[in-house]
Amino acid sequence: MPRALLLSGSLGMGHDVMAEACAGSLHRRGWQTETLDSLRLLGKAGGGLGEKAFRAMLSLPGAYDAFHFEALRPGGRLARAAERGSSRYAVPALRSELDRQPTRLLVSVFATAAAAAGRLKPDYPELVTATFCTDVCPHWMWVHPSTDLYLVTSETARHYIRRFHPEADPVVVPAPVRPQFYAAPSQPDARAELGIPADAPCVLLMAGSWGIGPLREIAESLAGAGVYTLAVAGRNERLAAALTEAAQRQPCLRPFGFTDQIPQLMAAADLVITSSGDTCSEARVIGRHLLLLDVVPGHGRENLQHELERGGADVAPADPAGLTRAARACLSRIAPPTGRVAQTADAWEAAFGAALAKVGLAA
Repeated sequence: MPRALLLSGSLGMGHDVMAEACAGSLHRRGWQTETLDSLRLLGKAGGGLGEKAFRAMLSLPGAYDAFHFEALRPGGRLARAAERGSSRYAVPALRSELDRQPTRLLVSVFATAAAAAGRLKPDYPELVTATFCTDVCPHWMWVHPSTDLYLVTSETARHYIRRFHPEADPVVVPAPVRPQFYAAPSQPDARAELGIPADAPCVLLMAGSWGIGPLREIAESLAGAGVYTLAVAGRNERLAAALTEAAQRQPCLRPFGFTDQIPQLMAAADLVITSSGDTCSEARVIGRHLLLLDVVPGHGRENLQHELERGGADVAPADPAGLTRAARACLSRIAPPTGRVAQTADAWEAAFGAALAKVGLAA
């Protein structure tokens, strides 16, 4: 049984979701898989420092935009220094893992992992290295000349890969969506279980597992306007507590922490209000219109623009009054949800299988 090693990253849930999708597809093809967190390859201190630095940049207005657009995207001196620093720890740890057990395929779904794999590839000529990036504009750290296969989810991303690796032939695949979203209940059934009136306006409000942005204020504003608001805090415990407290004042507000009920909540809603990310693809599978929050800087702004181009989405300000106005206008325009979009899980499976065949790893 061939073995595949997948390298994710614990900044939010998006990387884990993509790694899980690849692992599931490989299992169905008879592979053995293991998934590692790239930040843990940096050691306890290094991984924690990386997450703290990212959170600090997000909390300081303009900081991550500056780092992304001026350093990461073009591959500037700061980006090169960050890559050297992370590789100093990640490369030995990854080498030890590859030596521990024979590995045929290495899939990086995190930029730090892609950098380490790129440095190690010459020492493991039989190892197939693949990089899977769902960002619309992959930055410099994602791209390395020794990479055998790039998986991207848009034509724009395909050409951005070639900005740094002109000889590359990236494969465009549909964004994979977890199976439970294809099995979501109907809107009447979801609302009945949640106690939401059948004819009431209802939105799902979330912004990733970190709950980025003024979600508590937005949730209160929406609920105060008579919109049933299913507000998800993710792993943000402080936000979860604030939403629970606010719900005592707003009967239309339903708070949730980290939950596996997202397919049900999405099915109950008329509109999904969220940041750019995997939630957008999930909402499209269930057939829900998107109202996007511009709260993730850097790559988040690029991805937001791409989601607007895909259709079925609008963008709104993140201030409570502006967002509420935009949500009510959106609810008045969109047709009641009917069915699901055309994309099915088979589209991802077929594209992933074709990509494996391209590098000699057909079933």
